[in-house]
Formats: sequence, C-alpha cells, structure tokens
Amino acid sequence: MFAACFNNRFTSALVYYVSLLLLILVSPLLLIWELVNTVPSCFRCKENMSGKVVLITGASSGLGELIAYEYAKLGAYLAIIARNKPESRLEQVAHRARELGSPDVLFVFADVSKVDECRMFVDETVKHFGRLDHLVCNAGIGQVYCISSDVTKFTQVLNTNFWGSVYPTHFAVPHLKKTNGKIIVNSSLGALLGAPGGCVYNASKAALISFYESLRFEVSPTVTITILMLGFIQTDFITAKYTRLKKDLRDVVPTMEAEPCAKVVVDGIRKGATYITEPRIFKTNVLLKLLFPQVHHFFYSCFSSLVENYKSSL
Repeated sequence: MFAACFNNRFTSALVYYVSLLLLILVSPLLLIWELVNTVPSCFRCKENMSGKVVLITGASSGLGELIAYEYAKLGAYLAIIARNKPESRLEQVAHRARELGSPDVLFVFADVSKVDECRMFVDETVKHFGRLDHLVCNAGIGQVYCISSDVTKFTQVLNTNFWGSVYPTHFAVPHLKKTNGKIIVNSSLGALLGAPGGCVYNASKAALISFYESLRFEVSPTVTITILMLGFIQTDFITAKYTRLKKDLRDVVPTMEAEPCAKVVVDGIRKGATYITEPRIFKTNVLLKLLFPQVHHFFYSCFSSLVENYKSSL
C-alpha cells in the first residue's frame, strides 16, 4: 500500500505537503519542547576537571593548543598529540600547560591517520595516568580544492580529518565507558553550509557528523559526545600561507578570536553540550540554508566570487 502511494507522483506530493502543513501546525509545541529540554542545560553545573585525564590530538598549535591550556587551568592531566615535524611546538605546549596548572602532561608524537599509532597513544595515555576521561579529536588539515586540481592529492585530508578521529575513538571508548567519559570531535560549519573551495575538507567534516551522531546511540548514556561546529577561527588554519590564497581569510569573512573560542568550547564541554557552534551568528546561516535554500545559494555564490578574487594559482 505504501509503495503504491509513494510511487504515484500526485499522492507522493500530497503526502509531502500534508506532512509539511502538520509540521507547521505543531511547530509551536515542538519549540516549547526544545526550550524545556534546552534551558535547564544553561544552569547545569560544570564538570570538575581537577584530576581528570584529557587526551587532545592536534595540540601543538591553533585551537588544540588553546583547548589544552583551558583544561590545564582547571587542573586536568593532559596527554597531547601531534605529528613529529620540524616546526612542531608540542614540547613547548606541554611546558606551558604545566605552568598553567596541569599536574602532569604527557606529550606523544604520532600520526592520527595511522591506526597503529592511534592505538599506541591511547594505550600509552591510559598506562601513564591509569584512566581516560575526555578524548578531544581535534587534529585536522584542509586544502582549497578546485575542479582542475589533481583529486588524488586530497587523500590525506580524509585520512587525517575522518580516520584521524575514528581511530582514536575506537581505542578510547572502552576506557571512556569506565569513567563515564566524553568524546569531543572538531567538525566544521562547512560540513553543513558547503563553503566554496572546501569540497573535500567539508566532505571529511560532514562524515564526522554522520559517524558521531550514529555513535551516540551505541555509547549513550555511558559516554557523551560533543560535536564542535566551528566557523572561521583566527588560527594559522585561515592564513594565506595555509589556504594558499592571496590574503588571510580574516580579511574576507567574519572570524572569531581563537582564545575566547577555546574557552567557550571547554565551558560547553563541561556542561555536557551536544553541539557547540561558534561564532554563534553562523547558526543563522544554518537556519537560512534549511529554510531558504535559494537565498543561501545566492549568498554563497557571492562569497564564492569573493574568494576567487583572492585565489593564487593552485
């Protein structure tokens, strides 16, 4: 019966518009339900991080480094991970975190895109501290993509951004279940908004959202998951050197300073937030895309033209 209904163009359209009308009619009740479930979280007590163990990937610079400092100020033990490269500042970050209040900091050089190295640093963290409370999957890379690019050179983006979060999560979950811990994954608003020039990067971040939203059902309520939906944050990630544009992205689009962002992120994690979106103004962009896709397309077409003016040869 249902197959016959949906295979007919008229009845299929009728079901769609009736469902849409019902959704509009009950939307006030749904809004009240959302408020009833959301408002109490604003007054929820923040988790005491003193003595807790936090593992952070991609911690040698940018947001990962600043998140490590915020946890350090709260008295958390830290395990910080980054690739071993000439410009890596991981050892300095560990020293600074100790100065800010972390009782002990373990730093490990590892490549999150390699499954054996992820198993190694998770095991080493638990062996060193005896437990694991928070896993912050922050490591990520991004490259500006255009259709004329050699598509094979973007494999590492998927390996780092997607598998670089999935691998450590796989090995950390058994330990997090013992402590009623948290998984924090750094996705991106680009995953929802489809910012031009970021096709492969956005796809890798969208894959994270899909994976961790599904994983919630498997690990909840023992382990909670926070997905970071961040826009343009003032780190090296948006500089001309990294993006290969002629100017920094902060000269093109609205950006948020990294230090306040890190503080908001850690505060939200401690309150048990399901999603954290910063800068908050970008929440309106998400609603705009969902409710008015043609308007969203118009604005992002304008943005795409703006970005093209700043591109250098790839």
